[in-house]
Amino acid sequence: MPTRRPYPSDLSDARWELIEPVLSAWRFERRGRALDFGRPPEHDLRDIMDAILYVARTGVQWRYLPHDFPHWNTVYGYFAKWQRDGVFSQLNGLLRQLLREKEGRDSEPTACVIDAQSIKTSTSVHAASQGIDAGKKIVGRKRSIVTDTIGLLLTVVVTAASVQDSAAGTDLIDQVAAAHPTVRKVWVDGGYRQHLAEHAATLGIDMEIVQRTPGTRGFTPLPERWTVERTYGWLMLHRRLARDYETLPTRSEAMIQLATTDLMARRLTGQNTISWRVPTPQDQTPIPG
Repeated sequence: MPTRRPYPSDLSDARWELIEPVLSAWRFERRGRALDFGRPPEHDLRDIMDAILYVARTGVQWRYLPHDFPHWNTVYGYFAKWQRDGVFSQLNGLLRQLLREKEGRDSEPTACVIDAQSIKTSTSVHAASQGIDAGKKIVGRKRSIVTDTIGLLLTVVVTAASVQDSAAGTDLIDQVAAAHPTVRKVWVDGGYRQHLAEHAATLGIDMEIVQRTPGTRGFTPLPERWTVERTYGWLMLHRRLARDYETLPTRSEAMIQLATTDLMARRLTGQNTISWRVPTPQDQTPIPG
C-alpha cells in the first residue's frame, strides 16, 4: 500500500483484520475466473476500501477523492463490483454475527424491527427512481431497513419515496424469512397495514403493530422500536447518507451496508469516533462510529 498520511476514516489494523478475509476471497475467486490469473493485482484492497470509506464518511463526490488515493474511477469501479457481487452484504452479515456473539447473544436473531425513512435525493438520481412521500412532503427515495433488537442491520430495500411502507415491508419480510429462518417476531409502526401482518403469519412470523399513545405530541420513543430509530441516527454519522446521492437504488443499499459494516467494525474493536456529545448518566449508550 502506498505511503500516505492517514485520514480519520481509514481502517485501523484491527478493523482491517476483520474484513480482509472477505475481500481477499472475493479477489481470489474473481482472478480464478480471469484469463490473466498470474498477473499480480494492481491495486491494494485496503487502499480501495479506505477510499470508499472516505466517500461514505465525508460525503464527497467520487470525482473529488484526494489524489493520494487510487483514481476515483478505479475506486468507484470496485465499489460497483462489490455491490454486484454481494460483498457488502457478506461483510455486514459476518460482522453482525461476530458482534452478537461478543455481546453474549446467539449469532442469529429471533426478533427484528422494521422502519422506513424518506430522504431527499440529489440531481444525479434518475427521476424514474424517485417519488413523493405525501405524508412527510419529501421528494426522493425511501430507505426501509430491518434490524435485530440491538439495532444491527439484517436487510435493506431502497425504493421511490412514493412506495407504501407495506409494499416495501412485504419484500423485507420475504428476505428476512429466507436469510434468517430463526426470526419469529417483528415489530412495526402504524404505517404498516394489517395485510402485511397476515403475510408475515404465512411465513411463521408474528408481526406486532406498535401504536403511539393517542394524544401524544412530539417525539416519544417506543420501547419496541427505538433501536431501529437509533440505527438511523448512527447511519447519519456517514455524511454520504444525509441525502441519497447514488444513481441506482442498489448502490444506495450498498452504501448503507458499508456504513453499518464500518460501525460494527469500530464497535467490535472498541475504536469509536470521538463525538462532541458527552453522554449523561441517564444515557450511557455508546455511539459506535
